[in-house]
Amino acid sequence: MDSHFLGLTAIVTLGYQLTFFIITALFRFDKVTDFAGGTNFIILAILTLVLKGSWHFRQVVLSSFVVIWGLRLGLFLLMRILQWGEDRRFDDKRDNLGKLAIFWILQAIWVWTVSLPVTVVNASDKQPSVQAQDIIGWIMWIIGILVEITADQQKLAFKNSPENRGKWCSVGLWKYSRHPNYFGEILLWWGVFLASTPVLVGAEWLVVFGPVFITLLLLFVSGIPLLEAPGDKKFGNVAAYRSYKRKTSPLILLPPGLYGSLPQWFKTILLFEFPLYSRNLPQEELSWQNQQGSSRTDPKMS
Repeated sequence: MDSHFLGLTAIVTLGYQLTFFIITALFRFDKVTDFAGGTNFIILAILTLVLKGSWHFRQVVLSSFVVIWGLRLGLFLLMRILQWGEDRRFDDKRDNLGKLAIFWILQAIWVWTVSLPVTVVNASDKQPSVQAQDIIGWIMWIIGILVEITADQQKLAFKNSPENRGKWCSVGLWKYSRHPNYFGEILLWWGVFLASTPVLVGAEWLVVFGPVFITLLLLFVSGIPLLEAPGDKKFGNVAAYRSYKRKTSPLILLPPGLYGSLPQWFKTILLFEFPLYSRNLPQEELSWQNQQGSSRTDPKMS
């Protein structure tokens, strides 16, 4: 008996992602990739909520959070890729079935793993009244999705402006973080996990792999490293860009003046400023960056 819906959600996720993989492989149509990911979260949340049928307040709230997040992100990314044309992530995969399959397998793992807290909450018979963890988790989710939405809209508006062509985005929230949308994404999923903790018992605590997975994915795989590399290659010799990187947190929203004054070891250990984020900068810049602790002589961003 699949009392936690783990087997069911795995089968549904694999089947859903396989369908879109076949469409992508046959028609070389990669514009539905993010839509497939976001809507898969919605399907799992609604499916487990309806199958359990207990409709406890916590279950409804967290399922609603996932539906709102999935609809917003899926539709936003779909509209963006339809506007921009091709998805550059697939430039090396469209003609390589193996690489394409790996991508879709990883997406299926992402959906199933990150959905774990909501899946287990919806399957649980233990539903205590609202706890402090619930309220804090809900606040984290609200702040996270607002940050993510704001950052996405600010960057889209920046890129759609002809006068910003060939520039990097450093306006709005992007002045305080090089990837504020990822900060919001990580924050909201940790909020979902925290709000799930009042019902967790024993091995159910392993659902923490959900927020851990999305955090590691964005920090080390398909998130920050994937976006920092082309920026460094394109603007690495521009002094203002190097100054922006030194003074702007890679993830957590912080004032540039504060972040720029912190020693490098502090940034690396506590603020996720890992060396791999600068490996594509010119070699002399890497050497300088490794030696400096904090800088007061950097040129300011214009």
